[in-house]
Amino acid sequence: MSPVLTVRAVLFDLDGTLIDTIPDLHAAACAMLEDLGRPPLPLESIRAYVGRGIANLVKRVLANSLSVAEDLTPPPPAAVASFRRHYARENGRNARAYPGVIEGLAAFRAMGLPMGVVTNKGDAFIAPLLEQTGLASYFDVLVGGDLLPRVKPDPMPLVWACGRLGVVPGDTLFVGDSINDVLAARAAGCPVFLLPYGYNEDKDVQELDCDAIVESIRDIADMVKTPVTH
Repeated sequence: MSPVLTVRAVLFDLDGTLIDTIPDLHAAACAMLEDLGRPPLPLESIRAYVGRGIANLVKRVLANSLSVAEDLTPPPPAAVASFRRHYARENGRNARAYPGVIEGLAAFRAMGLPMGVVTNKGDAFIAPLLEQTGLASYFDVLVGGDLLPRVKPDPMPLVWACGRLGVVPGDTLFVGDSINDVLAARAAGCPVFLLPYGYNEDKDVQELDCDAIVESIRDIADMVKTPVTH
């Protein structure tokens, strides 16, 4: 596979892109529902509900519906507190990096590319998850859902991360798995590659306006190159 894109940095979504976190999120969601006297939901429901941060995940779980994310009404504070408490315990317990992730990150590092994570996940959960899964040492910047006034699909987190890495968005590849990642990257001016195995709110990634759909992060490392320096 010959290089198709010249980049100066690479940013990644987290859940559904680098790490399969559904088992932990499902355990925390079911524990929250038990606290509220509600029956548990199947794991596949949680898979569809991930992607817009904790508040929207809690809203979707409580309503057992995707559409409530469009409603600006905040979820009950007690439910959010319950979920965060349980997720702090579950975070990283059964999560696993996807095949090809560590190999791909190592290849990007060997190319000298700075890397970062841009996710809607709560900030308190990002570093512990990366430590648990052996990925923490690869990243120069972490941007979570609590850090800035806006989250993906707004471009703000991507633009901010690029600033921290000292690169412009047009020279920064964003790798994700969902429509929120595509919308954020396009608005920021970043090229965007998608993985087909993640969490895309029950949408087919083949329908999204991305620059490539790639089977694994290891494969992406073969598709990019760094600028020639003299």
